Amino acid sequence: MVSRRGIFGWLMFDWATQPVFTLITTFIFAPYFAGRFIGDGVAGQAYWGYATAVAGVLIAVLSPILGSIADVTGRRKPWIAAFSVLLVSGAFLLWFSAPLSNAADGVVTVQTGAILLVLVSYILVTIGAEFATVFTNAMMPDLVPPERLGRLSGTGWAIGYAGGLASLVIMLGFLVAAPESGRTLLGMVPLFGLDPGLAEGTRASGPLTAVWYVVFVLPLFLFTPDTARRHGISLLSAARQGIGDLLTRIKQARQDARLFLYLLAHMLYVDGLIALFAFGGIYAQSVFGWDTTKLGLFGIFLTITGVAGALIGGRLNDRLGSIAVIRGSIIILILSSLAILSVEKSAILFVVPVSGSIAELSYYLIGGVIGAAAGPLQSASRTYLAEITEPTERTSAFGLYAMVGKVTSFAGPLAVGLLTAFSQSQRIGISALIGFLIAGFVVLGFAASAGSAVRR
Repeated sequence: MVSRRGIFGWLMFDWATQPVFTLITTFIFAPYFAGRFIGDGVAGQAYWGYATAVAGVLIAVLSPILGSIADVTGRRKPWIAAFSVLLVSGAFLLWFSAPLSNAADGVVTVQTGAILLVLVSYILVTIGAEFATVFTNAMMPDLVPPERLGRLSGTGWAIGYAGGLASLVIMLGFLVAAPESGRTLLGMVPLFGLDPGLAEGTRASGPLTAVWYVVFVLPLFLFTPDTARRHGISLLSAARQGIGDLLTRIKQARQDARLFLYLLAHMLYVDGLIALFAFGGIYAQSVFGWDTTKLGLFGIFLTITGVAGALIGGRLNDRLGSIAVIRGSIIILILSSLAILSVEKSAILFVVPVSGSIAELSYYLIGGVIGAAAGPLQSASRTYLAEITEPTERTSAFGLYAMVGKVTSFAGPLAVGLLTAFSQSQRIGISALIGFLIAGFVVLGFAASAGSAVRR
């Protein structure tokens, strides 16, 4: 096993990559793209859905193959470095996303090239982060004994949460200024003379993510040992083996009704969860016109409730069982999603008139519930898989579990994008994710019934 420095280097990868998901994908850049850059919430949400879907397709198709290459060929760091270049390049390019809309007259200048540049940059960031993660995860068994893998993974998850929170604080405290006051949340003039009128503080989320990643991924390359290269195995052979392993896993799963149905259920409700987080900030910006500071504070609140939910969910998992926690979490997410969609600037529950401040508070609280339910859902999902598989089949099952978590990750965002474009309504577009959650819940019931039949 490796030294503490080596483990520290591996753990810092989660800290390094988290701003991709916190700043770019969810709370800062995505809402800015739809609301200020495009200037049309409906079109912006549709474009973002299409780009997320493209990235998801690439990840779904290539992840199993790249994972096999990592296992067969040995060395991982060269691959991590290569995909890191995509991440950093794409993040830096997001700076070139000056608003297309004129805030004074609401006019939107259609610049296809500018829109395409931003969307391609976002795709590069996403696939760079995801594929680098594939190879970093493959390093885990070489770092600690099997009985400590769970602790290592959980620690990395927690450090990632902390990294996302820290990056949000830096954005709001030092870079993003309110247009009215020209001051950041800490009452400062933005660093580097960033101009709020040109959304430079918000656009800096891209370069900040890039610099953050370069600085904090260095310990992985400096301290964490890589496995030796295995000679005599070509990349083509490794890719063929990856496809063969994938087909074998699918055949094995189909022979176990409970496992197959559970993996299908997991695929469906995870698609809904991905779409929920991808578009929650965009929808909030459209409904309330929240600026980057308010969206960032919303992100901080959701991060805190997510940590609390994960801690509480772990205890409930031990007391009630993982299947009960999964069901409960999905029900909470379905109801919370409906509640979110019922909130307007001057109404809640679709028809109940309220003041704007009450509506915004309601959105905050419902978002907090969503954050609190997401952690237990993901944690209990992994636990339930371990419960329903034999030890001799567990490695293969978890490989398939990781694959199905990505194979249709494009479906939720694509459905939201298509439905938004078709209906010309952000609310109707986002409602697509509720369908994924409901479908996952229904299929999960069949999986649980199959498990009961096996026990009888």
